[in-house]
Amino acid sequence: MLILKKLFQQTFIYGLATVLPRALAIVLVPLYTEVLDPSAFGIYATLMSYIILGNVLLSYGMETAFFRFINKHPDEKRNVQSTALTSILISSVSFFLVAFLFRDAIGQFIRFDSRYVTYALLILVLDALVIIPFVWYRANEKPLKYAFIKIINVCINLGCNLFLFLILPKLLTTDSSSIWDSIYLNENKVLYVFIANIIASAATLLFVFPLYFKIGLGFHKKIWREMLKYAFPVLIAGIAFSINEAFDKILLTYLLPEDIAETEVGVYAACYKLGVFMTLFATAFRLGIEPFFFNYAKEKNAKETYALITKYFTILGCVIFLSVMVYMDFFKELLIRNEAYWVALSIVPFILLANLCLGIYHNLSVWYKVTDRTKYGAYISVLGAIITLVVNFALIPIISYKGAAIATLAAYATMMFASYFLGQKYYKIPYDVKKILGYLLTAIVFSGISFYIFERNLLIGTALLLVFLFAVFLLEKGEIKNMINK
Repeated sequence: MLILKKLFQQTFIYGLATVLPRALAIVLVPLYTEVLDPSAFGIYATLMSYIILGNVLLSYGMETAFFRFINKHPDEKRNVQSTALTSILISSVSFFLVAFLFRDAIGQFIRFDSRYVTYALLILVLDALVIIPFVWYRANEKPLKYAFIKIINVCINLGCNLFLFLILPKLLTTDSSSIWDSIYLNENKVLYVFIANIIASAATLLFVFPLYFKIGLGFHKKIWREMLKYAFPVLIAGIAFSINEAFDKILLTYLLPEDIAETEVGVYAACYKLGVFMTLFATAFRLGIEPFFFNYAKEKNAKETYALITKYFTILGCVIFLSVMVYMDFFKELLIRNEAYWVALSIVPFILLANLCLGIYHNLSVWYKVTDRTKYGAYISVLGAIITLVVNFALIPIISYKGAAIATLAAYATMMFASYFLGQKYYKIPYDVKKILGYLLTAIVFSGISFYIFERNLLIGTALLLVFLFAVFLLEKGEIKNMINK
């Protein structure tokens, strides 16, 4: 139980590093939806989808390989660290130089102005250059340092956005030579979003740059080849995951009529943000759990511990899912001030449940990570990507963004079940399947009653949430009491 205490302490700090910055970033959602019309917000969402894919390509699985190899080869720890850092540095800078030369051609291919491409490239390379420093903080159990820099990043991003969108217009003068007038954009104000991101990413690189000297640059060919071999399936899985996560916005742009595509993407992407509460929880948990999975794998009761963690993750996820569904009207007014975006609220149940399935999948994925069967992670993610593409192509032309939401849920639910059944074959973990499925089904039924039948009636929804919490207490009180006592 002491190891669980340590896990949840680190998860809390990593959660703080994720939740607080993103809680600040949530302020940007009502800001963007207020100052940008749905079509402009659609441009932002689509370009960020390309950036998500670019982030995966530029990290090429080296983060996971870093964790695995410093634990698998502790005597080569320094060489592993320097090789990973040097590899990412060379590949990122090389990518930027080549892509910058062909920015106009890239812009024509993805139907964006070359200015957007340039800003996206800067964001990509700056973010890539901090990958290894951040993973070094996690591997060396320095969550406070990690959290501090992450929070500073989003504070700078938030400050720049507030200045550019709200303060700068008030500083304008009639003098065209004024510094404020020279940086003000009458049109394409969505560019401010990317400018703020670049400034924040550059500041983050400055904060972590001392680690470049601490880790040191060095290249060990044998280690690098082994790391790439391990990381390649992770890269494939990452590409597939980025398809699951981001290609819905891109496909909406290409599959819908041109005159409505950007607006449809905008309302969809805005309401998609209401899934942020589940995403925050799952991401924070994953950041804390991933190092733990590797470090605890050799313990005698590792499998039982993994099973316990997955059950309580599911319980907490179900509570978040049901809470957001019950208090949807409050959250929509909090995050999305412009009623023009509310037409897409019907996607929220699918997105919340999809993110819960994804979180459970990450917990279940321990089996292929600790047994060096990362290729199965790639297979599962590719399966999810295929489902994403097939369902999107089938449903978007018929039901627009609702089809994209259904595709997201179908992909993540399939990945969750596939990981469970394969894991039971290669690394059997005694999950409490009956309780996990029971909690999931109960939360889904209760949320459906609240959202669809009683149309988000607060009294009915709150009563159902309390019933769910009471049922969890009755079923788990013995185990919870035992954990607290120990």
